[in-house]
Amino acid sequence: MSNTFPADSVGLVVPKTHHFHEPLPLDSGRELPEYQLVYETYGELNQDRSNAILVCHALSGDHHAAGYHSPTDRKPGWWESCIGPGKPIDTNRFFVVSLNNIGGCSGSTGPASINPRTGERYGPDFPIVTVADWVRSQARLADVLGIDCWAAVVGGSLGAMQCLQWAIDYPDRVRHALLIATAPKLSAQNIAFNEVARQAILSDPDFHDGRYLEHGTVPRRGLALARMLGHITYLSDDAMRAKFGREPRGTAGKLSFSFDIDFEVESYLRYQGQSFVERFDANTYLLMTKALDYFDPAAKHNHDLSAALAHVQASFLVVSFTSDWRFAPSRSREIVRALLDGDKDVTYAEIDAPHGHDAFLLPIPAYLDVLQAYLEQVAEEVGA
Repeated sequence: MSNTFPADSVGLVVPKTHHFHEPLPLDSGRELPEYQLVYETYGELNQDRSNAILVCHALSGDHHAAGYHSPTDRKPGWWESCIGPGKPIDTNRFFVVSLNNIGGCSGSTGPASINPRTGERYGPDFPIVTVADWVRSQARLADVLGIDCWAAVVGGSLGAMQCLQWAIDYPDRVRHALLIATAPKLSAQNIAFNEVARQAILSDPDFHDGRYLEHGTVPRRGLALARMLGHITYLSDDAMRAKFGREPRGTAGKLSFSFDIDFEVESYLRYQGQSFVERFDANTYLLMTKALDYFDPAAKHNHDLSAALAHVQASFLVVSFTSDWRFAPSRSREIVRALLDGDKDVTYAEIDAPHGHDAFLLPIPAYLDVLQAYLEQVAEEVGA
């Protein structure tokens, strides 16, 4: 691309890194003796530090939510449609923080990092982390940045689970929580999808019990298969039909009568899998899916979600999409009902969109309008 960035983009951004020397206790009973978080910020923090928004990423996301790292970047950050001047998360009004969670593979401490206690890569020895662990580490970053209370915490899918956990664990540090395309816990079907994805990785001969980097290999086939499976669940049947139908690949329109690619959808999935391998780490994928599986804030309250949310103080915006079958609207409505049981302030929007779970990443006008209207009220509330 040219050196001129779009007017509604945050433009060129430089990631920051903060190293934490104090051990981080984890829900597993283990700890990280020290760790670092990579993050980006957009916009300016106001004088009373009241206009900060935390953006939490989903399974395969990272800290690069908006803008460009280089004038030659082909694509901007993963949520460019929502973050920037005049956009729903308006960087003319808000100070936005986006980070890569621990266990990640984009600079924050994760399986490919060096374990300070052994001098070797963590690999499979990196501890299982939970959504609550992530939130605990994010709260420490907020302390470093001098942010006592977020104007809003915002996320989609697994990112929204972090936002819900924030409201539960730090009720006095969150004014608003925006939960998009999420669920209060995974269904058995969702856990099953994650388990098949993990087995694809674990059974790859190049996985080497998680020490593939020491062997100079990457479990490419297993990680690609995991991504292909996941990607199927992110798209709706309507979206796949509209995008691919049953169109044969190529112009001849003839079947190969082999196990090569015959249909456009096959080509697409293979491309998604192969490109994912180039940017993501297999051990990180295993960790992220386990964090998803383990998320269940009601478990500590006799599986009563209303009780789990009884002490939240934040106001909520909950958004779902009609065609999302990974986290269907009924799952969002479970959260809404639990909040209403406690007389909490909650707004619910169900967006009619054919795109499936990935809709939360797309510039769907009705969806952006809902976010914009809600966040304009947040901005006025905090004087941004």
